[in-house]
Amino acid sequence: MSSKEEKMESAEKQAATSNDDEVTSNENFDSIEELDELVEEQQKRINELEEEIQSIKDNHLRKAAEMENFKKRLQRERESVYQKSRENAIEAFLPVNDDLRRTLEALEQANADKSFVDGVRLVADKFQDVLDRYNVERIDEEGVPFDVNLHDAMLRQPAKDDSIESGTVLQVLESGYRIGDKTLRHAKVIVSE
Repeated sequence: MSSKEEKMESAEKQAATSNDDEVTSNENFDSIEELDELVEEQQKRINELEEEIQSIKDNHLRKAAEMENFKKRLQRERESVYQKSRENAIEAFLPVNDDLRRTLEALEQANADKSFVDGVRLVADKFQDVLDRYNVERIDEEGVPFDVNLHDAMLRQPAKDDSIESGTVLQVLESGYRIGDKTLRHAKVIVSE
């Protein structure tokens, strides 16, 4: 094929293409209403999908927040159970500590064998070390104001000294114990009238 023929063929193709473009644009022009409807439908679908995505995001954030709250609540409950178990275990041993202290006092008053007294004192001191390690404090002070959070009044009696105010702890019958602000066992006391 000669270059002249090639040029003619190329020109014919261009003319055909431009005629097709005109027809297409005329067809598009005739169906603008259809195009607008199609765009409107697509826009509605886009809006629906955006709403669905937003709903899924909100749901996801809500579930994540619920999960975080659940983890925190579980951690608090775990700590509470641990603390309560520790308190219960310590509370169960408190009478043993009291008995050791009373035994030690009785042995010292009875002038028992020194090695025997030293052995009991050693056990009592070890027990006290355990209580100290867990921050357990004895409630056994006399001459302090009566506090319902720390004391259990077993008896009210007049004070021997007039300078002692009413509502003062005169004598501790049985020591109490507390961990921090929590009272494990109230001290049993005699209170002044």
